[in-house]
Amino acid sequence: MNVARTDAATNEEKGARDTQESRFAWLEREGPLGYALTAPTVLILLLLIAYPFGLAIWLSMTNKLVGQPGTFVGLKNFIFLLDDQVFRQTVGNTLIYTSAAVFFKVVLGVALALVLKQSFRGNFLVRGLLLLPWIVPASLSTLAWLWVFDSLHGVLNWALVGLNIVKVPVNWLGDPTLAKIATIVVNVWRGTPFFGIAFLAGLQSISEELFDAAKVDGANAWHSFWKVTLPLLQPVLVVVTIFSIVQTLADFQIVYVLTRGGPVNAPHLFGTLAFQTAFQTGRMGLGAATSLFVFPALAILVIFE
Repeated sequence: MNVARTDAATNEEKGARDTQESRFAWLEREGPLGYALTAPTVLILLLLIAYPFGLAIWLSMTNKLVGQPGTFVGLKNFIFLLDDQVFRQTVGNTLIYTSAAVFFKVVLGVALALVLKQSFRGNFLVRGLLLLPWIVPASLSTLAWLWVFDSLHGVLNWALVGLNIVKVPVNWLGDPTLAKIATIVVNVWRGTPFFGIAFLAGLQSISEELFDAAKVDGANAWHSFWKVTLPLLQPVLVVVTIFSIVQTLADFQIVYVLTRGGPVNAPHLFGTLAFQTAFQTGRMGLGAATSLFVFPALAILVIFE
């Protein structure tokens, strides 16, 4: 009798255990578990990227104004932009800004990586400090540069006048050419540390045996750089450069904080012009078209890189 009760209790426990195990058995299968783990990320991408992007595409094909629903106009906004002098100037500004900034970031980033690869006291501390310009929010660091370039109280003019390099303060942000140069300088200053650390990671993955073999073959430091370092660094170089091109083309904060798009629209980029068109003049449809105009070129660049 006691044995029968014990067997019944054991069977009950076993049944409960089997039920509990079957309840969580789906967690042991890779498919459902993978979907469950990626679902939050997919939801975030849909809400924060896919939906705004789709809404921007729809707005770009309407004549929507702030406070008015707007109607579908097809590609009229894009055709209007092609005939707009300010937009054409903005295209040129963006190309100059992006090409100059990315070029100097690549050159200085490679040089910085080569220096950081050397062994010296405080190397790790220097690496951490160098990332500060890239880590600090762009709007905050650009405010500091706004003070540096200030024509009346800026430290740059104070130093130049004090050293008798110039006689009168320079209006850095009031002159169209100087304003372009100023925005490029800030972008290079901010992006070079990221390039340097990324290239340093690529350099450290290159085997030292290759450099030793190059020395045995009689190669000097310059030849080793061109024949060994640069070719093996190319995969990292391409990825980081394309990432920077995309980021620089879409830049907004640096130019907006420093110049607000002026003087005479000289430093305007796609981002600042789109913001001005959509939120300051209220033409939401035209502003969306402005921001999306460069998207096909970026998509081709990323796909065929």
